[in-house]
Amino acid sequence: MSEPSPIKSGPITSVPLDFTGERFTPECVREIWYEHWHRYVFARAFARGKRVLDAACGEGYGSALLAGEAASVLGIDIAEDAIMHASARYGDRANLRFARGDCTALNVPAASFDLIASFETLEHVGAQEALIGGFAHALADDGVLIISSPDKRSYSDISGFRNEFHVRELYRDELLALLKPYFPFIHLYGQKLLFQSTIWSLDGTAQTVASVTAAADRESQAGLDYDPLYFIAVCSKRPLTLDLPGVALFGDREESVYQHYNGEVRKNMAAGARLAQLEAEVATLRRELENGVAPAIDVASVPRTSWWRRLFGANTR
Repeated sequence: MSEPSPIKSGPITSVPLDFTGERFTPECVREIWYEHWHRYVFARAFARGKRVLDAACGEGYGSALLAGEAASVLGIDIAEDAIMHASARYGDRANLRFARGDCTALNVPAASFDLIASFETLEHVGAQEALIGGFAHALADDGVLIISSPDKRSYSDISGFRNEFHVRELYRDELLALLKPYFPFIHLYGQKLLFQSTIWSLDGTAQTVASVTAAADRESQAGLDYDPLYFIAVCSKRPLTLDLPGVALFGDREESVYQHYNGEVRKNMAAGARLAQLEAEVATLRRELENGVAPAIDVASVPRTSWWRRLFGANTR
């Protein structure tokens, strides 16, 4: 994450909201930025001319993105500091407002919204059925819910990682079982950052995406055959007439994730070279000691900690 600094939004300047380690802010960079920003960019295609609810809006950046297409956007969050911050930073937009509220107990009239976006909310609450039931009540009959949640299998089981902020993560079948009683029509997507070689048309005629995944033996098969890290479900009470994408790609022209990857590779290569040099020096010292030759470094006259500091090129002050 970059250092906090004032950011302008229209005529309003506000100090960034504190990064808690879990709640995303636009000052975050690289992988976490890709993941969070892409979800709202994906949802923005559904928002044109719609009444939109951003449930658990957090810092408010996503509500502001949706407001660029929507007729109106309401961002709600249970955290008062987040709502105050969002109102200060993005409150100059006529079609966008923020209010404090509990997403598991929505107090809105039926069919108030045409689109509800709720990203990385579900796993943070215990009352998950109340959350989804409230969304179904708040949506118009032809409305759409777009909701994301980590895949417990990939996110926690395989990685061995435990997120202290998560109350209940779901497996794929659990997520679908939760949504189906309220939304008979579900289009389920997977989301994960992938290292890809990309070939694309430069003459503007491309209409389809062809994807291939290679296995460990380099045998290839069609499709993106990966375990998703997150699920994104597009849910509706009626069949959708929208032209849903099969694959949605997102990146930045500066290729910040790739640049960071290259930077880490360079650092690791430099560290490897340094370690090889040190191992060679240690081997030389051992041979000299075994042969009764005084080492280049007078080990006996240098305190042990200083000797290791000097050997490893550390600051000896």
